[in-house]
Amino acid sequence: MDIVCRTRLSLIWGITLFTVPAFLVPFSSALFAQQPDPAKPSVVQPGAPGEPTKALPPYTKATLPPRSHADATFMQGMIMHHSQAVEMTALIDSHTQNKELRALGARISSSQTDEIKFMKRWLAARGESISMPMTEMSGMEMPHEMTHLMPGMLTSAQMQALRQAKDADFDRLFLAGMIQHHSGALAMVKDLFDTAGAGQDAELFDFATDVDSGQRAEIRIMQGMLQKKSEEEKQ
Repeated sequence: MDIVCRTRLSLIWGITLFTVPAFLVPFSSALFAQQPDPAKPSVVQPGAPGEPTKALPPYTKATLPPRSHADATFMQGMIMHHSQAVEMTALIDSHTQNKELRALGARISSSQTDEIKFMKRWLAARGESISMPMTEMSGMEMPHEMTHLMPGMLTSAQMQALRQAKDADFDRLFLAGMIQHHSGALAMVKDLFDTAGAGQDAELFDFATDVDSGQRAEIRIMQGMLQKKSEEEKQ
């Protein structure tokens, strides 16, 4: 007969996990007693780099930062900004046969139309106006003729010139104008994130960063198209 008596530790559903010597049972029981109750989820606060994680009381509740007024202003202004870009792309089919430009315009029109819908839903869900109040627009530091424009938007004279241009002239004006337009959108994103407390809403943050990365990529594409056109004209 085995000198050391052994006892089996089993889970409540009856499956034997392992066998330990009897004299270790008290220590094993203490070990299991120290395990957290799975029915009571633990709340932890990640520590700073190099610091340990801190356990918080189970009744701890997370609090979201208050929404910044700049968040709604950004969305309202970007709706106006995107709307002009869509208006610009609507001229392409009747003003140029450039297939590369047509494809680019279709992509810009589709993405920015979808983004306008998203921004309107975001504002409506938060009880905000879709359009920017006139008091906000009048406070912008811009020349009088541009008080209704967001950064990078084309003036009425630039839009008129674009409408009157055809073929190669239209291509150049469109690309230069859309590069200006996209650069203004990048400035708007920068202003948002430079504003204390702004841009912390998760949906807004994701949207603004997508605008930044997407329009930077399109600027590079349009700069390449302008460079290619310039080289072709020199030949």
